[in-house]
Amino acid sequence: AAKKATVSERDTCRLWLAEEFRLLAGSLRVIVCLGAFAWQALWPVLGAAGVPVPRPRPAFGHGAEAVLAGPANPVTVIGCYHPSQQNTFTGRVTPGMLDAVFLHARAAAGLEG
Repeated sequence: AAKKATVSERDTCRLWLAEEFRLLAGSLRVIVCLGAFAWQALWPVLGAAGVPVPRPRPAFGHGAEAVLAGPANPVTVIGCYHPSQQNTFTGRVTPGMLDAVFLHARAAAGLEG
């Protein structure tokens, strides 16, 4: 069985995520969430930072996307299956799928080319 992060680990990381968001908020344009756990953990951090969070929260999926009114710019949140050994060995996520998500993220950030 795969080792999954615990609620305690998520809550411990939330402080770090909130601080990173605070530091990057002025220039942040895209957030890629690697896995459903990251997707779920992000929304409370964004809400606490004053970013309007859609209700109901967008469902996670590979390639799921939500565009939010960020502090300085719109922020695109993109879901991506976690590139864990289990997911890569079973083909749930492939190198091509990861490339597509990050190419989309680059485009959403205005970094095409």
